[in-house]
Amino acid sequence: MNPARCPPHTRTYFAREALLPLGWQHDVRIEVAADGTFGEITPAATTDSAMVLDGAVLPGMVNLHSHAFQRAMAGLTERGGPLTDSFWTWREVMYRFLGSLQPDDVTAIAAQLYVELLQGGFTGVVEFHYLHRDPDGALYQNPAELSLRIVEAAEQTGIGLTLLASLYQQGGFGAAPLHHSQRRFFLADDTFADVVTQLLHQRAPGVQIGIAPHSLRAVTPEALRRAIAMLEQLDRRAPIHLHIAEQPAEVSACLAYSEQRPIAWLLDHFAVDDRYCLIHATHGDLSELERLSRTNATVGLCPSTEANLGDGIFSASEFLSAGGRFGIGTDSHVGTDALDELRLLEYSQRLRLGRRNVLASGEGHSTGTALWQRAAQGGAQAAAQPTGVIATGARADLVVLHADHPAVCGRRAALALDSAMFGPGRGLVAQVMVAGKWLVSGGRHVAQEAIAARFRETIVRLCA
Repeated sequence: MNPARCPPHTRTYFAREALLPLGWQHDVRIEVAADGTFGEITPAATTDSAMVLDGAVLPGMVNLHSHAFQRAMAGLTERGGPLTDSFWTWREVMYRFLGSLQPDDVTAIAAQLYVELLQGGFTGVVEFHYLHRDPDGALYQNPAELSLRIVEAAEQTGIGLTLLASLYQQGGFGAAPLHHSQRRFFLADDTFADVVTQLLHQRAPGVQIGIAPHSLRAVTPEALRRAIAMLEQLDRRAPIHLHIAEQPAEVSACLAYSEQRPIAWLLDHFAVDDRYCLIHATHGDLSELERLSRTNATVGLCPSTEANLGDGIFSASEFLSAGGRFGIGTDSHVGTDALDELRLLEYSQRLRLGRRNVLASGEGHSTGTALWQRAAQGGAQAAAQPTGVIATGARADLVVLHADHPAVCGRRAALALDSAMFGPGRGLVAQVMVAGKWLVSGGRHVAQEAIAARFRETIVRLCA
C-alpha cells in the first residue's frame, strides 16, 4: 500500500524476513494501527518510507506460566541436599522465602522479571498468582492488594498481562489442612469471588483476567466446581489454568484418593475445552495425553524449571503427534529467555528418544520455526489474548532478532531462527514491540535502569 493511502496515525515497517501464519515471507510490509493492532500485512512489498527491520521478525510469544515472586529466589536452592532432594524440598525453601514479602516487594520483583522476559523475547505473561495474604496470614484491607501489584508491575514495563487469581484451600487430597507456611495462599470461596470480580471490573484495556485453581491437591472437587461456575457467570471465555501431574508423588496421592490419575480424573469430571491450560502434565500417561489432545486445551510446559526441579520430561512428541497444543512458561524463572526454553524442550525430547529434530513439523522443515509458531499460538490461546501471529487485527507484538550477531549473521529466515535457538549465541533479541509500542531496543528495555535499581534495593533488604 502507498503511504499516502494508509489510515491516519498508522505506522509502517518493512521486514526483510517475517514469520507469517503460512510460513516465512520476504520483504513484508507491516502496518501498525493507532490502537496497537496490525493493519495490512503485505509480503513481497517495497520499503517506500517504512522503517526497516533488518533481523528476522517473529510474532509475539506469551509466557503462559509465571510465579513472579519466585524470580527473587532463583539460585538460592542450589546446594546439595538429601538423596530425596526434589520439588518437595525446594518448596520448603520457597515457603520460607515468601514469608516476609511485602506489597512493594511484589511490585519490584515482578517489574524486574517482566523486563527480563521482554528482553528474552516474551511479549506477554500469564501470572498464576497465589500470594494473597500478608506475612501473618491476614487479609489485606483490599483482598486483591497483591493481585493489583502484579497489574502495576505490568503497567510499569508494558508487557501484555493475563492475571489468574489462584484458589488454594487445602494441603493435600482429602481436605488435608493447610500447613502454617501456606497461610498466605488461602482465600475462602466468597473472598475469592470478590477478588475475581474486582479484577474483572477494574481491568485496564488489554488485560485479561481468569482463574487458577492451584491443583487438584489444593482444592476439593466441590470447590473447583464452584470456582469454575462463578467464573462462567462473570466471563464464559475467561481462561482456567491449574497445575497437574507435575510430580510422581502427586499422581500416587491422586490414585490413592480417587482411584484415578489426575488428568484422567479431570477429564472425567469437567468439560475441559480450549479455555483450559494444564501446567506441566509431566507425568500424564499416553492414554491421558491422547484424550487431552482432543479437548483443544493447552499444556503449559516450563522446561528450565522442570529441569531445575528434577520433575521429569513431558512426552511432547507423542502429544503433538496426536494434535495436542502447547505453550511455554518460565514458572520459577531460573530462565527468562524464550529461545532457551524452546531449545531445552527440544533437547529433552532428543535425550528421551535418542534422535534429533524431534519436534520439527516434517522432514526438511525447520525445528525452530515449528517450535516458535506452535508455542506462540498455544501461549496466545492460554492467555486468551489476540497475539501469537503477525496478521491483520491481532495485537501488534513483534520480536526482532539481531541481524549482525555472530550466531546468526549471514543467515536468513528459518536458518536465522534455528541458529538463534540452537547455536551458541545468547542475547539475540534486538527489539520487542507490544501493542504497537517498542519496549526493547538494542536488547535493552526502555525503563531497565530504574526498575533494576528498585529490584536491587529490594533484594539487598530481603537477604540482609
